Amino acid sequence: MTPACKILKSNKIEFSIHEYEHNVNAKSFGLEAAEKLNLEVKEVFKTLLVTDDKNYYVAVLPVAHQLSLKKIAAAVGAKKLHMADPKDAERLTGYLVGGISPVGQKKRLKTVIDGSAESLTKIYVSGGKRGLDIGVKPQDLVKVLGAQFADILDQD
Repeated sequence: MTPACKILKSNKIEFSIHEYEHNVNAKSFGLEAAEKLNLEVKEVFKTLLVTDDKNYYVAVLPVAHQLSLKKIAAAVGAKKLHMADPKDAERLTGYLVGGISPVGQKKRLKTVIDGSAESLTKIYVSGGKRGLDIGVKPQDLVKVLGAQFADILDQD
């Protein structure tokens, strides 16, 4: 049981566990998960960390899309954000890159989930290690993380 699963369980949030054999040569962890778990790409979400060098924020968005740094900055009230260094992301979350779950991170960071999740009955996010995804209702994820929905996709 990863910290993510433990937190969902202790909060009595219904979730499903989906494991697959992670390929070390996979270019995109999220797309690999969608393919191996036979899920629609729009249902599988990745977890990214961004920073303004003072604060860190979590962005949860569909795996096939790019994050708009401008939109996430507006959503969290920051002037300008950039991607966090992978080593910092691992240190802050307690998870390895490619297995960073939005749930059960060492330190709870302000989290924004892309608005496209709102219309889905279930989304799949990393369960806290490579080769493990958890399926959860987007509204339950918002509740347990104290997150917000916002449009954070780069549409260009």
